[in-house]
Amino acid sequence: MSVTARRPQTLRRKLTTYFVLTFAISWVGALAVAAPHWLRQEPVPKVAGLMMFPVMLLGPSVAGVALTRFYDGKAGVRALFASIFWPRVPALWWTILLIFPAAILAVLHLLKAFVSPEYSPNHFWMGVLFGLPAGLLEEIGWTGFATRKLVTRENAGWPSLLIGILWALWHLPVADFLGAASPHGKYFVPFFLAFASILTAVRVLIVKAYLGTDSILLSQLIHGASTGSLVVFGPSGVTPAQEALWYAAYGATLWLMLLVAKEPR
Repeated sequence: MSVTARRPQTLRRKLTTYFVLTFAISWVGALAVAAPHWLRQEPVPKVAGLMMFPVMLLGPSVAGVALTRFYDGKAGVRALFASIFWPRVPALWWTILLIFPAAILAVLHLLKAFVSPEYSPNHFWMGVLFGLPAGLLEEIGWTGFATRKLVTRENAGWPSLLIGILWALWHLPVADFLGAASPHGKYFVPFFLAFASILTAVRVLIVKAYLGTDSILLSQLIHGASTGSLVVFGPSGVTPAQEALWYAAYGATLWLMLLVAKEPR
């Protein structure tokens, strides 16, 4: 495992630098995309809002590689990419990728049966392509730097939650453009809280997977499966209130699964 004992002040400085740099690169990039519309005093269209996201992916990926090179040298960068390109992962760990489509479909079919037919799952298969870039690029920083520096098997609980919460907050510039019901209007706060509960649960799962395998590639694919499943199966005809509800139900399902599931061996 790459995480070793470090002085708390030094570790705190490294992590603070990562989070500040990641947020700065991503949010400044998002601002640059939105600024022309704000200067014309017009709402940011959804297409422009979605274009913010690829720009934001530069934050965790650039910060992760740059700070690994700065603090750990060339050997650190080689170790980082070795965990991406040459993983040795026990077969059962790959079954984690099935959790997200299974949980989403279960939640949506239950809501469809007992609440409203508007919750019928979508089947936008091209949505897979939305998940892969997010997973591949973001986890270079969130797992490859932040998790490797902060989390050990002995202290995984609170650090996992901290990274998950910061990861959710990192999405704020684009959060209202996510899902099918944007803009969410007065339901934005409950929608974002539900979205944050999902991301925090996913982050806890990603950290568990990384600690069990040392594979950043598995972390990338878990992230990609989570994001891709939301895009593929998320119902397209829901209102903002309905979207906040099904996100909350899905988040609660993930947390329940985390509480009862056993790790693969």
